[in-house]
Amino acid sequence: MYALRPATPADYDAIAAVLDSWWGRPIQGALPRLFLDHFHRTSLVAEGPSGEPAGFLIGLLSPSLPDEAYIHFVGVSPDARQSGLARAMYERFFELARADGRRVVKAITAPVNGASIAFHRRMGFDVSEPTPGYNGPGTSLVTFSRPL
Repeated sequence: MYALRPATPADYDAIAAVLDSWWGRPIQGALPRLFLDHFHRTSLVAEGPSGEPAGFLIGLLSPSLPDEAYIHFVGVSPDARQSGLARAMYERFFELARADGRRVVKAITAPVNGASIAFHRRMGFDVSEPTPGYNGPGTSLVTFSRPL
């Protein structure tokens, strides 16, 4: 139903065009172009039947921590939610990380994002309590960690 492929830098404009509408609030600032310029080889795009973006996963293999991979941003079109697309993108990223010798995948989210927290639990991630000051004063984030 959805075709998964490696991302390219040229995918940025199509992804940026749907971010705010998919989230229902301004979120585009959380995904600068540099992620697809520099991490497209480890990121994925899902296309719908007519080539429209149905989802994406921005992931990277840590250059500083050789055992770790990190999922920075994942989006699924409202029309494709509950289809298994997010799970398929995560599984594909896990394969890519394993092939590079990574042993753990990490991610983060805001404590108010209950859907993300529940999804990560279903995907086998350990979920932390909110970490105060994770991104500086006044921020709390939930961290996820999943062994490969």
